[in-house]
Amino acid sequence: MTDRTYRLGVRAARGVFAGLGLRLDVRGAEHLPTHGGAVLAGNHVGFLDFLFVGLVGRERGRFVRFLAKQGVFHPPVVGPAMRAMGHVPVDRAHGEVALRQAVARASAGEVVGVFPEATISHSWELRPFRPGAAAVAAWCDVPLVPVAVWGSQRILTVGGRFSLRRGTAVTILVGEPLRPGPDADPYAVTEQLRARLETLLDEAIETHPDRPRDDADRWWLPASRGGTAPGREEGLRLDEEGMRKADLAAEARISRSRKRSRARRPSLADRSAQ
Repeated sequence: MTDRTYRLGVRAARGVFAGLGLRLDVRGAEHLPTHGGAVLAGNHVGFLDFLFVGLVGRERGRFVRFLAKQGVFHPPVVGPAMRAMGHVPVDRAHGEVALRQAVARASAGEVVGVFPEATISHSWELRPFRPGAAAVAAWCDVPLVPVAVWGSQRILTVGGRFSLRRGTAVTILVGEPLRPGPDADPYAVTEQLRARLETLLDEAIETHPDRPRDDADRWWLPASRGGTAPGREEGLRLDEEGMRKADLAAEARISRSRKRSRARRPSLADRSAQ
């Protein structure tokens, strides 16, 4: 992995943040250790969440190696950059492969970034958690650090929603780490993690400096807080629908790639003629 590439990526991200005039509020970064393995586990409301969770690492002089869906690694420029920065592709059908890589990174003293909800929440509230983040922290005996991000959905998120409006506030709260230990039950630890993230997310929403400008701007608030986002049940349905579409699109990309590879491969007759 090339930290030089990561540093360039960080500079590019900071350039985007500056260009948009984002008001970033990072609190609690001291909970991430400056040395040794750790797992950062964040909620997921927008496509740029990994950049904001990554800021926690940079404040502590660390590079965060994220587990990200496989589709992010396919585009010509983004894919090679993601690999060069040491991020880990996740194939939802074979998640154990990414899990083994995450364990190797955390065991080697790296910080691993995970979104336990596995996809962006359409309701902006926490989805059911998968146990991967807790499992990595337990097996490697490293801290499991919760991170709540709020406001990133206003910049770029599901449903084709994005905004280039300057001055958007993004709140990033880091909580005290869980220290599960190698004998811990990953499912029990996952419930503890979810409870801590729920508390952090509530605080992030309560202390977020921005409020909707009018009724049309209430889309980025959860229904439980007077917003017009889908409720929990409808949100879960939309989440599952989005994951199915993403999986089908990934399968189609892989199929096209294989066809192109076969088309470029010389036939037996061609090889015999050479």
